[in-house]
Amino acid sequence: MLIAACVPTVQQAQSPLAEFHGPGFDVANERFYSFDGAPLGLTAWVPEGEPTAVLIALHGMNDYANTYYLAGPWFAERGVALYAYDARGFGRSPRRGVWAGERLMTEDLRTAVAVARRSHPNAIIGVIGDSMGAATTIATFGDPNAPEVDRVVLVAPAVWGWSTLPDAYAMTLWVGAHTFPWRAVTPPRGVVRTRTASDNREALLQAGRAPHMIWRTRIDAVYGLVGLMETASERAANLDGDVLFLYGANDQIIPRNSALAAARRLPRTVRTAYYEDGWHWLLRDQQREVVYEDILTFLRDPAAPLPSGAPPLLPVVQANR
Repeated sequence: MLIAACVPTVQQAQSPLAEFHGPGFDVANERFYSFDGAPLGLTAWVPEGEPTAVLIALHGMNDYANTYYLAGPWFAERGVALYAYDARGFGRSPRRGVWAGERLMTEDLRTAVAVARRSHPNAIIGVIGDSMGAATTIATFGDPNAPEVDRVVLVAPAVWGWSTLPDAYAMTLWVGAHTFPWRAVTPPRGVVRTRTASDNREALLQAGRAPHMIWRTRIDAVYGLVGLMETASERAANLDGDVLFLYGANDQIIPRNSALAAARRLPRTVRTAYYEDGWHWLLRDQQREVVYEDILTFLRDPAAPLPSGAPPLLPVVQANR
């Protein structure tokens, strides 16, 4: 019993209830019923009439669909439906605070894509992942048996995995996750807590008031996140199709070296954009509509020049070193 108690906790798939009729979006009741009947939180912004494009939207660590509270209405006004669901263990979804694991998280995304395709057969179907959501997206679409999708947008991808984590941090995290996995993470002594996710103070305050945010993170959830980020970093080379990778010059959350390491693995077909005024919360920053316009253009025509004129990530960063 003692040994079992000291193993990182990972959620298991649910057993569907007898009345479960299959996966689907229940917009009115803010639920996305996944492959196993799990009722995941859902917030949808849907235009009047049939959308020209649909985005399945994934949020970052400890956040939930609230990530898209500014982006959702903007895209809906332009004919793009956005379905943002709360990952398992986050927001309004089951077992809040407990890590869901890569297998369930990627299967939920596969299911959401299938539901969107069935619900909107004539629309362009895309996936947009923010931070941890981008890591889940890469893990899903970098898999050899990836589902079919028309567009993939990776926003400030969380790719700070084991291979780029400092050895001291990695050892501390492993030991913590295998001794007291339920404990909340405490930043190492001496770490200056001055990092910020955005230059948009109102968005930071809004997140602080958001009712379903997680402010105390189990150490085994962080352990699971690092594993997911490592998978994403490794599978970046396998991405296929129309993919857009976005990163901000002022990102204080995902280290630049980790983003560059992942970007170097990307196939030549993947487009990247580097925003000089961008932070980690590219979708909530002061210049967010610049990013929105680029994403909208990419959805409509993945080969078209980005309206922002944002340069590719690697050449600019390497030239400034």
